Amino acid sequence: MYKDIIIIGGGASGLAAAVSAKKTAPELSVTVLERCDRVGKKLLATGNGRCNLSNRDISPEKYHGSVDAVKIIRAELSGEEMFGLMGVMTYADSQGRVYPHSESAATILNALRQRCEELGVELLCGADYNVTSIQPGDRGAVVSCKAGALSCAGLITAAGGYASPQHGTDGTVIKLLRDLGYKTAKICPAVAPLKTDPSLLKGLKGVRLKGRISAVSGDQLLRTEEGEIQFTESTVSGICVFDLAYLYQQYEGRLTLRADLLPEMTLGQLTDYLFSMRKRKSSLPLEELATGLFAKNPAVYLVKRAIGRPMTEAISTVTDKELRSLASLIKKAEFPVTGCAPWQSAQATCGGIHGSCIDGELRSRLHRSVFLCGEAVDVVGDCGGYNLQWAWSSGTAAGRNCASQVKGGAK
Repeated sequence: MYKDIIIIGGGASGLAAAVSAKKTAPELSVTVLERCDRVGKKLLATGNGRCNLSNRDISPEKYHGSVDAVKIIRAELSGEEMFGLMGVMTYADSQGRVYPHSESAATILNALRQRCEELGVELLCGADYNVTSIQPGDRGAVVSCKAGALSCAGLITAAGGYASPQHGTDGTVIKLLRDLGYKTAKICPAVAPLKTDPSLLKGLKGVRLKGRISAVSGDQLLRTEEGEIQFTESTVSGICVFDLAYLYQQYEGRLTLRADLLPEMTLGQLTDYLFSMRKRKSSLPLEELATGLFAKNPAVYLVKRAIGRPMTEAISTVTDKELRSLASLIKKAEFPVTGCAPWQSAQATCGGIHGSCIDGELRSRLHRSVFLCGEAVDVVGDCGGYNLQWAWSSGTAAGRNCASQVKGGAK
């Protein structure tokens, strides 16, 4: 069966590519192959169902990888503009994060599906359309799945990465491309919690603290973020940590999270405060030493970790050295990173098809008929709408460029 353009993956980038390709060359047939029973399954889960579709602060420091994502993004419509043309009202919060006015991801998916229907894009969904092989040729490609072999003049791979496999993306197409000779950057979860020694988290499970957290490697300060730091029995989490997770790709085994749990006070101010608390609370047990700064659980955790004595002992027994140790811990609590959370907990993939394999139009340098976009490419953005903006922009560019090439070749 022949299709002019086949798009593997009916997620954000795939649907954007389909709309763009069909708008560019309405006379061409555009078919999306989606292994799930419906398109946009992962899209519905974004932003906790609210769909943080873009961010008004698009800058190079927000993107990481071997592709110049910002150059491509700035050449395309923003998410606000793109969906505004589809009749979707949006708003931006104080941090520039853009959401649909409905605060429902279904609004975004419905707009994309309606646009595909209006343009005549074919959506083929279900297990029968799970791609099992790709055979690129000089003037097209053959894609095989349970439903049979489909040939096309232009192929766009938009099947996502490894993150969130429960929503249908498990890296299968990246593996197929790697087997065809495509180079991949080191792959690991991104926009995800980071693992540390569980013994360092005993007593912190479920605790949320506003603070400043840095990624360090030896004496090198890599990046610092502020926000709510969350703890589980085995991970350090929160948006501020998500934005540091991509560093694990380069610094595996050499990465440490350093948390300032009281950034509004200097070390000297905090030390003076603790000395005054020793005097004021002298007859109380150690577990009450830091309760004026933190809720009971984190207060006890910090005193235990810094001083290491029974919490029933009197505060008056704490030495100057122990108080300084506690102040230091509060300002520089370190958690060596031992790994990333599993793919099920990751929002994006760090790594993917390396930038050396594609040109500025997102066309494969190995096979002229193949274009790549979205999470399959070695681009990952920070948390806050950056990854969806990459999906819209790269999908739009890949769809337009693929359709232009196929249309030109048909003349």
